[in-house]
Amino acid sequence: MAGTLLVPPSGIPLERLVQMAMERGYTVQGEMFSVADMGRLAEEALGCRAELLHGGLGGANREHVLQHLVAGHPLLIPYDEDFNHEPCQRKGHKAHWAVSTGVLLGVQGVPSPGYAEDPELPGLFHPVPSVPHQPPSLPEEGSLGAVYLLSKQGKSWHYQLWDYDQVRDSNLQLTDFSPSRAADGRAYVVPAGGVRAGLCGQALLLRP
Repeated sequence: MAGTLLVPPSGIPLERLVQMAMERGYTVQGEMFSVADMGRLAEEALGCRAELLHGGLGGANREHVLQHLVAGHPLLIPYDEDFNHEPCQRKGHKAHWAVSTGVLLGVQGVPSPGYAEDPELPGLFHPVPSVPHQPPSLPEEGSLGAVYLLSKQGKSWHYQLWDYDQVRDSNLQLTDFSPSRAADGRAYVVPAGGVRAGLCGQALLLRP
């Protein structure tokens, strides 16, 4: 899903990606409990650059992540998935992957030249393609309702707007392997150090 957002776009079928991951020992059932392995798979399969982010989506990483999205590049995030695909906190028991392809920023004033107001939603501005514009000022961390990620879970057909802080918090508490998976008798690839070492506080920034 992230491959289609890269230039040139990648049209590799999901089945082929899973096959490559299995051949390289990254997965058995289609699970991916290592952000590092996902990055290596992305670089090989999609021909992109994958930057591995450590330390969570907040703090010093926050502006870097938002500028990456503002520039039009996708972000791959492991998180705990709720019943409606939105982020939740289950200590990693519901760990899944999501791709974020854009960001909605709540700003104090009308953006600088280079942005056009949406014809159907007053107050919503989009950057005009091929027109120079300054990136918008980023809301301060902790500003309620100010930053949303345009995201979708890997198997969902629909994009949703997720509160940035909820995604950050879900990503930062991925610590345990699901007891139901541990008891289902199936084999999984879990890195040394477990889910905490493989997923917690990590994400991938993809660039062409």
